[in-house]
Amino acid sequence: MRAIVNGTVHTVSERGTIDGGTVLVEDGEISAVGPDEEVEIPDDADVLDVEGHHVTPGLVDAHSHAGMAEWGEPEDGDFNEVSDPVTPHVNALDGFHPRDEELQHAFQGGVTTVSARMGSANVIGGVICSMKTYGDVADRMLVREDGMKAAFGENPKRFHGDQKDRQPSTRPGVAATLRQALMEAEDYVERREKAREEGDPFERDLGMENLARVVEGDLPLRVHAHRADDIATVFRIADEFGIENLSIEHATEGHVLAEEFVERDVPAVVGPTISSASKYELRNITFETPGILHDAGVKVAIQTDAPVLPQEHLDVCVGLAVREGLPEDVALRTVTRNPAEILGIEDRVGTLEPGTDADLVVWDGPMFELDSDARQVFVEGERIYDSERDDVDPREEYAW
Repeated sequence: MRAIVNGTVHTVSERGTIDGGTVLVEDGEISAVGPDEEVEIPDDADVLDVEGHHVTPGLVDAHSHAGMAEWGEPEDGDFNEVSDPVTPHVNALDGFHPRDEELQHAFQGGVTTVSARMGSANVIGGVICSMKTYGDVADRMLVREDGMKAAFGENPKRFHGDQKDRQPSTRPGVAATLRQALMEAEDYVERREKAREEGDPFERDLGMENLARVVEGDLPLRVHAHRADDIATVFRIADEFGIENLSIEHATEGHVLAEEFVERDVPAVVGPTISSASKYELRNITFETPGILHDAGVKVAIQTDAPVLPQEHLDVCVGLAVREGLPEDVALRTVTRNPAEILGIEDRVGTLEPGTDADLVVWDGPMFELDSDARQVFVEGERIYDSERDDVDPREEYAW
């Protein structure tokens, strides 16, 4: 049992922020949260006095390739199954490498959960998984399967059209590819149900089983889309197939369609924004997007798209969004409670509430300020990082 006392505890819940607060941890979960004088600490507890430092939930990145991309090394990168533009049968868990160095950088920067996923070469990329960033075995790091990856815009066009000389080579081709796959999934569900009703044998298909979860509303559709016209096409197709459980990933021009997001109650996972316009569809990239969407009433999460941006700089992205208009009082929520709710894992992470996983970070200043540092990080109650204990001089630990 561990008691973290004398902290500025940001619960990111209805409890708000507790000055002089205690978080009690037992068996990997939070067992109590409250003012120091109200939380009873057992005699055998390991007490950590954080001396007024900020205590937050472990950060959650709702769109990452950490554990999948291996720092972009082609020998180990397992995030694009490019044999076909439609690959709903693959699962991120099977390509997740717990020893990817990006994961170590993640938890050292306070990021304890990521939604690990395939890249955006394919129109349909496969099943996405929410994963803890610390552990030895992927299965034990798994929080849940949180969606089906899809991608619009330049990436699937470039890879399949320009490089492979096959559909899709245009935006209409991308849309048609997704529509065809969803139609086949609907037909598959109908045939499966008929076979069950009549007691007939039925040959299952792994990809169609996964897409059936999407059209039946059990698995969210998470669509990579930067440009406003691509986002509008995603909404159009979602309306056609009655898909309400979806999110827009990147949402670079999401601020143009804020009212459409609100009307459909669709969340936006915004980023990575520390970047030049490396392709045409990013020409309107701005850190003003999260604030505009939030002010309109959209649920917003901020992402790094790691390793596009280093996973440990998720807090920096939040700080830049605050500078450009995101209210300070919602900044922490965009990388804790909001992404947890978007991913459907809010029962485990994203807040400091009794019964949730004891994933928490002790900061020496407000999380989103540039000179604030993650001093200690806990995952399921285990102290996995202590800056005084673990930091090294880069001149002595140079990786050749």
